[in-house]
This record gives sequence, C-alpha cells and structure tokens, in this order.
Amino acid sequence: MKSRFFSFFLFGTLTFFMLSCKTATSDFITNIDSYQEDRYIEISRDNGKYIIKLYSDKIIETSFIPTGEIFNPESHAVVLEKGIVSQVTETDKTIVYGSDGIKVHITKEPFHIAYTYRGKELISEKTGYLKTDSTEILNFNLDKEEVIYGAGARVVGMNRRGNRLQLYNKAHYGYETRSELMNYTMPLVLSSKTYAVHFDNAPIGFLDIDSKKDNTLSYETISGRKTYQVVAGDDWKDLMDQYTDLTGKQPLPPRWAFGNFASRFGYHSEKETKETIAKFKNDSIPLDAVILDIYWFGKDMKGHMGNFEFLKDSFPNPKQMINDFSDQGVKTVLITEPFVLSTSKKWEEAVAKKVLGKDSLGNPFRFDFYFGNTGIIDIYDQKGKDWFWNIYKTYTQEYGVAGWWGDLGEPEVHPSALLHATGSADEVHNIYGHDWAKLMQEGYQKDFPEQRPFILMRAGYSGSQRFGMIPWSGDVSRSWGGLQPQTEIALSMGIQGLGYMHSDLGGFAGGEKFDAELYTRWLQYGVFQPIYRPHAQEHIAPEPVFHDKKTKELAKKSIELRYQMLPYNYTLAFENNQTGIPLMRPLFFEDADTKELQTVSNTYLWGDNFLVSPIVKSGVVSKDVYFPKESNWYDFFTAQKYEGGRYITVETAKDHIPVFVKGGSFIPMVATVQNTEAYSTKELILHYYYDANVKSSYGKLYDDDGKTPNAYEKEKYEILNFESKNTDNKLSIDFKANTGTNYKTSSRVISLLIHSIETTPVSVKVGDKTVDVDWNEKEKVLIVKFEWNSAVIEKVGIQF
Repeated sequence: MKSRFFSFFLFGTLTFFMLSCKTATSDFITNIDSYQEDRYIEISRDNGKYIIKLYSDKIIETSFIPTGEIFNPESHAVVLEKGIVSQVTETDKTIVYGSDGIKVHITKEPFHIAYTYRGKELISEKTGYLKTDSTEILNFNLDKEEVIYGAGARVVGMNRRGNRLQLYNKAHYGYETRSELMNYTMPLVLSSKTYAVHFDNAPIGFLDIDSKKDNTLSYETISGRKTYQVVAGDDWKDLMDQYTDLTGKQPLPPRWAFGNFASRFGYHSEKETKETIAKFKNDSIPLDAVILDIYWFGKDMKGHMGNFEFLKDSFPNPKQMINDFSDQGVKTVLITEPFVLSTSKKWEEAVAKKVLGKDSLGNPFRFDFYFGNTGIIDIYDQKGKDWFWNIYKTYTQEYGVAGWWGDLGEPEVHPSALLHATGSADEVHNIYGHDWAKLMQEGYQKDFPEQRPFILMRAGYSGSQRFGMIPWSGDVSRSWGGLQPQTEIALSMGIQGLGYMHSDLGGFAGGEKFDAELYTRWLQYGVFQPIYRPHAQEHIAPEPVFHDKKTKELAKKSIELRYQMLPYNYTLAFENNQTGIPLMRPLFFEDADTKELQTVSNTYLWGDNFLVSPIVKSGVVSKDVYFPKESNWYDFFTAQKYEGGRYITVETAKDHIPVFVKGGSFIPMVATVQNTEAYSTKELILHYYYDANVKSSYGKLYDDDGKTPNAYEKEKYEILNFESKNTDNKLSIDFKANTGTNYKTSSRVISLLIHSIETTPVSVKVGDKTVDVDWNEKEKVLIVKFEWNSAVIEKVGIQF
C-alpha cells in the first residue's frame, strides 16, 4: 500500500494534519493525497483535485475542484448526512474506494473513474472535467442500450436519450405533444440499470444525453460546483428510497388536498366565488377547496401584481367569506407571485425596505413583462424573505387561508443582469421556486407548527419534495394533444422525487369550444393522479357544475370515486412519505425484465395494486393494454379477469377509463363524503380480489387526523394490516393493527367484499363464530360484515 495523507473534514473546509509525506513524480498525481475512513478520499490531478465521499453503501459523491477554485460545500438539494466507514485499496495502478455495495474504481494511467454496485458497473467518467469559453463540462460513458430518464419535466418521451436539454426553468404556454423546455428542469438522470446521477449544482446549463449518438452523457454549467452523486438501488423502489434519503422525503400533505378543488383563471369577486361553491353544494358534488387566482387583488390581469391584499370592491368581506367556506368544509387557497409591479400598492414599501433584486448599482432592478413593469422579491436576502413570509403569515393567521399557490416561480422573467443577495439571476434561477417553497415551509414550522402546509408550485428543483411542494405540469393546451403527455410528465417527475406532479384537469390554455368528451376523459384520469384539480381559462368553465346534465353526471361519478378511494390514496401518500415511492409508477416498477416497458407511459400503476390506462384520443372504443406478468388482473368496474404478461384489447366505457386491480389486492374504500371533514374509517369497505394463484398477500391502510405534521413520528397514527392466506380450499384473512402510542383506537364496522369467488362458500367464520353473509352468485362477490376493535387481532375464514 502507498503512504497517505490523513485529514479532518470540518464544515466544508479541509484542514490537514500531516502524518506522512509523498512527492509527485509527474504532472498527474493519482495517488491518494488524503483519506479519512468515514469522510472522504482526495486525489490530485494536474488541473485540480477530486474529493470523493461515501454517503452510504448505495450513494457516493464526487467533486472536482479546478486549480484556483475553493471547494463550495453548500448543496441546495442534499440533506443526507455524509460519512460512513469506508474501504480503500491502493496499488501502483488503481485505487478502489467505497463500501461492500457502491465503489469508485480509479485507474491511474490513463486516468479513469468508474462506479460499480455489487460488482456491476453503473457509469464511468469519459474525459472528466472540461472547460470551454462559456461552460464547464462533466461527461460520462453510457451503455449503448440503457434508457435514460430524468432532466425534470419534459415532453420528449420517457427515454430522454438523444436530446440536449436546457437547464433553465421556463413556462411553455399551450404545449401539447412536444416540449423540450418546461417549468421543472432538474440536473438529474436515472438509468434503466437502476442507478441515478444527480449533478449537485444550481446555476443554469444543459444536460446532453447522447445527442451526438456517441454514448456520452454531458452535464454543462455556466458556473458553480462540479459535484455529483451516484445513487444505486437493488430495484426501482429501492432507488426511489435512496434518492429521497439523499434529497429529502415528501411530508404528508393535509388530507383535504386529496379532495376536489374548485379552481379557474379566475373568480372575479366574492359573489362569483360564493355562487360557485353553492352550485357544488346544490348538486351534491364533493368539494374540499377553492382557489382564488389573481383577481383577489386586482380588477384585471395587468398592473396589480404585488398588491397582496384583497380588492375591497370585489371582495368586500374576505375574512367572513373564508370563514363561511371553512364552516362548509371548503378550504381557501390564494395565488401569489414573486413579482411586485411598480404600479402596485406595495412598490414603494418594497423599495424602501430593500426587498427586491438589484442592479449593479444597488438599485431595484426593474424590467417589463406581460403583467407590467416590475421588480422581483429577493428571497435570498433575509429582508426579502421576512417581508414575503409576513404576508403569508398574516393571511394564514388572521384570515384563515389554508394553502398557497406560488405561480410564475421559474421565475417567468428573470433577467441575467439582475443580482440577488447570493448571486446573479442565472446562478439562482433554477432554485428560485425551490427556495420559495423552503421559505414557506420554514415559516409554517416556526409560526404554525401544528398545521401541514399546502404549497402548489409551478417550478422547483431537485429535492423540492421535502418542502411539501405540490407541482403541476403548467399551462397545458385544452386539447387531446395536451392530455396525451400528462402521464409521461407525471411518471417522469415521480421517479425524480416529485411524486405529486399533476395536471390542470380538463386542460388550461385555449380551446375554442367545450369538448365534453375530452373534459370527461381528463377528469376520469384525474381520479388516479395525485391531486384532483380542474383548472382552466374562464371562457370555458373548468368546474363541472356549469356544464350540461350528462357531463355533470359523469364528472360527479369520477369525483365521488375519488372520495371513495381516500383510504387507499392516503395510504399511498404515507408510503411516499416513508419510502419516496411515487403514487403514479411506470410499468417497469412491476415488470422490470420486459424491455419494451422501459419507455411506456400510456399505461401506469397507481400504487402497487391498480393498473390504469387513460383514454387520450377521441372516439376510442377499444384499447390495447399491457398487463404486467406474474399476476392476474381484474377489471375494477366489471371484475373481468385478464392474464398478465401480454397485451390484450379491452373495450372502453363512457363512464370510466380502463382500470384493473392485481389479483390478491386489498383495496380499502369508504362511502362517498361531501368533503374530507366528514371522512372517517369507522365504516370501512375493504375489497379483496381473490385469485386462486395467489397463496398469500398483504395490504394496509394508514390513518391519522389528516392535519398534524409528522403524525407518524409523533405516534399519532394507526396502520391496519390485512393478510390473506389461500390453502386447501380455504381462504383466511387476518386483521391486525399497529397503533401509535398517542392514537386512540376505536371499533370499526368492516364490510369485506371478496371478489371473483367462483363457488358458493361452504361456511364463513369471523373469529370462532360462523356468520351469515351476502353472496352474489351472478357477480361472484361475497360480502362479510362485522365489527372489529383494532386493539385485537381478527380473522375471517372462508371454506369453499
């Protein structure tokens, strides 16, 4: 072994304590300069040095510091603590550093860096660090066949390979089936080989994903850190867990966020808003929230942004209005933007308090955009951050506003010459929305620690999920072309940590006339996406209450199903909170060995149990659906059985999209409620999809009060566990509960619906008692109803 420097790593500054000395014999110093087993390894080169750190046995970080630069330890994305005990082996030709899992292999001459996980090569540097006149580049070798995902929200196909993609958050108004640049551009790639590479640097740049067809991945940036993490996973679920350990887990949103929203661009007055809510109530269409767009502070679209106060002419009694809505179980969400127009009521105050981004002379930087002449709030200056938060605090505390919408946060217009307290516009552009959400979350934690924030944001960055960010897919065209890429966007973002990506249901932009079929199909898809929020420009109403009887009835059916599925959906949210797994999942999560599924986005998994295939074209009467192998699948609406491992043509229906349930699944549901204030699991409808081939299966339901932050960590929760065993003509289902110490248990009435029973049961027991049941021979459904106190274990036994 070679002699080494050893060193201590303190708060990002390398402080060396010499134990032995080594002299370079060439321009390329490729021996270990310094090493600390639970911190890092450092290796010098002629043009700089590498610092390589081990986070865990599945995550490793490499930083290159060019000669003359000082290492910047600050990451906007990473929250995982660095440092586990590592292993290092050095010979005359190689250095190997890492753990029993992930390793970096360094060849000294010619110099080469490669990464492996449990003996399998993941990725390797190609030429390493390069500097041009305008950018700095890190490039890598890709395998010829691997599929590359990531780079944020795009409409370029699930496989990003073949594209040079700009890293500059930018809105794309009215997009349809192709959009290379959108609101979320993230310096992250994931591979079909189940690894990820995260380029941990905020300034703008490019991701070139083999655009020249030479099997090269390049990260290009204008400035900043040349730091990246390589993350490995045993499978896709594990990779999600590892990446969100690195960048943060998504907090559970308030339960009302899983209900239906009334939203448009926009409600012009208190009167109009009240009348809209009344229509939902009169039609008995469930509703949990109303969102007020820009007209809450201005009479028209231009000239008022930055007022941050209700327009009294239009909203004379906003506190009373919000309180009245709250009494009806309807939460109020307000839009805000980071722009303060020079014509707004708060311009002079913003200038006087020095809360705006500046020019080179220290004056507020003014520029023109669609809404008027403006400045932008400098959230990187503590003065700007405090000023902005105090607005949110006032309306949350004094008005009862329940959630916030952060719009135009790319930021929509952000001149390169504008200076923030921590750097230029281009250096913070891609993290502005991210840090805006951070500002809000930290404010809630300080001033409203018992309230879960709802933060709807149009732009963000790697790790934004940890602030509770709810992203949406921007100003999509109100057209079939707009609907078609929505699953691609949501699935792509979900595997990048942002599991709540969703769309404006019905489409947002344009549309000459109302297309009832398009609207209906979009809302049917919305049942199986993370947030249910119809929203659009107002010339065509996005709310179902303003449409014809047939359209309204179909929309109501979808919304009611959304509420019936609250127990299942809320449990998905809990799984996302704990493991990082998205709510919407690509088919390769279930069937990773089938290569043709690596780029499929028109059919997806909703949790582990549902297979969903939206209708995204007009007049579709049948559709080819792939059913993942090693399972049987049952139509959610008709119970028809489909064998997995192949494509099957299924007929469509007008009142729902094709949805299927995996054999052996437990699906917890409830009766329809008008809003989540009335939600309870005390009367639980538990569907079990019997499959003779499934010898055992497991399901669960997570429950808490829907309000308390970190309820699980505070032991204010209950998890109901369901386990099936199927042997010798007997099916048994065990009911067990795991209850937090600060959660009060109670009895539940369980209606257990067992589907696809082919023969009349001989007997059914709950515990030791034989019970009467309802047996629907035509539909092959057995209904067992009983009371269960979750403090005890209960067993249902069925003899065939």
